[in-house]
Amino acid sequence: MNSYETVFILTPVLSEEQAKEAVQKFESEISSLGGKVKQSENWGLKKLAYPIQKKSTGFYFLIEFQGEGDVVQKLEVELKRDERVMRFLTTKMNKDHFEYADKRRAKLSKTA
Repeated sequence: MNSYETVFILTPVLSEEQAKEAVQKFESEISSLGGKVKQSENWGLKKLAYPIQKKSTGFYFLIEFQGEGDVVQKLEVELKRDERVMRFLTTKMNKDHFEYADKRRAKLSKTA
């Protein structure tokens, strides 16, 4: 199994509950496709570098998961179909990426 990281931006017109529901939908989709969600982070409402769909802010989320290549393909189809998702990016994690992710999580746990 490979490890992947998906960052996606949800439209800012959603409530916090609707955003959480969307994230849970994608996490359950990963699980139903045979993947395993390792980590999920809510980065909150942030200003975009440029307008997307005439919106200047969006809810950022990150999901780290393990799975086969077809899990990524099917997840991305679901992300494209969902009207709440403005943008997304999935990357395959390597050993350097794991080290950086561990440092980021350690830094976040100290501030929380």
